[in-house]
Amino acid sequence: MHPAYSVIVFTTASGGGFGLLVWLALLSVCGALPTDPLLGLAAFALAFGLVTGGLVASTAHLGRPERAWRAFSQWRTSWLSREGVLAVATYIPAGLFAAGWVVLGTTRGLFAVMAVLTVACAVATLFATGMIYASLPTIRQWHQPLTAPIYVVLGLASGAVLLNLLARSFGIAGAAIPWLAIGWLAAGAFLKWAYWRRIDGEARTHTIEGATGLGHLGKVRPLEPPHTQPNFIMREMGYQIARKHAERLRGLILLTGFLVPILASVLTQLPAAASAAAAVAAVSMSVGLLLERWLFFAEAEHVSMLYYGADAA
Repeated sequence: MHPAYSVIVFTTASGGGFGLLVWLALLSVCGALPTDPLLGLAAFALAFGLVTGGLVASTAHLGRPERAWRAFSQWRTSWLSREGVLAVATYIPAGLFAAGWVVLGTTRGLFAVMAVLTVACAVATLFATGMIYASLPTIRQWHQPLTAPIYVVLGLASGAVLLNLLARSFGIAGAAIPWLAIGWLAAGAFLKWAYWRRIDGEARTHTIEGATGLGHLGKVRPLEPPHTQPNFIMREMGYQIARKHAERLRGLILLTGFLVPILASVLTQLPAAASAAAAVAAVSMSVGLLLERWLFFAEAEHVSMLYYGADAA
């Protein structure tokens, strides 16, 4: 599949924003974060900015962005529509929770209820985003049981790294937040490694012989190419990346998206290096997740390419 840059930015930015909202809600209700108005203002501005910026970026992939509102009408059958509904719905409890924190300086009572609803809506949105891809049986690399959990875990991991950056910037000490980031980054690295192992070892069951029903006659190949020039389907669905390049990118993703942020998060517990290390973790993680989403698209093989000469998908 051709990597869609607007969707890559959308899933990376909004994932971090929703993840940050989850940790702000959970930790403040548990009393692990001070309800400082300045901290709340900066944290919610960053979270809402990432979520809103991601949603706006996603419309750039549409041929008619002004019709994006129609995507909300198919929530009964479409995971994309469900994601849109859940993303917008998250603004309501999150906005009320933010108002209680920033304006009233409290996260108790009604605002604690809003925090719980924020967590539920944000996690559901992350899951729905992953299910957009996991629900497509025409793309073997996406139609996997790990696809949606990876979106949730990486969103929570990036949110924890961003929260650690905010905490260190506002002088909030303690080891709980850095270890929260370390734990979710480690979980994300393991799931991504397991996902790569699965798609590499899985049989490519979609073949041109199966598609045509002529497999009992032997090897099937097109007599003539269907088109004399590349068309839209070939450009969008037929994007390919060499295996050696994919392997190098996987190593780079593990390094920049997980290993460096984990090591930097450990260093944030040293007072002299806390802020700088937290910034390094956030920047490296962002680069790694952008690469991870790009490769997620680039490695995907659509069954429609069987029509254009692919042996299997």
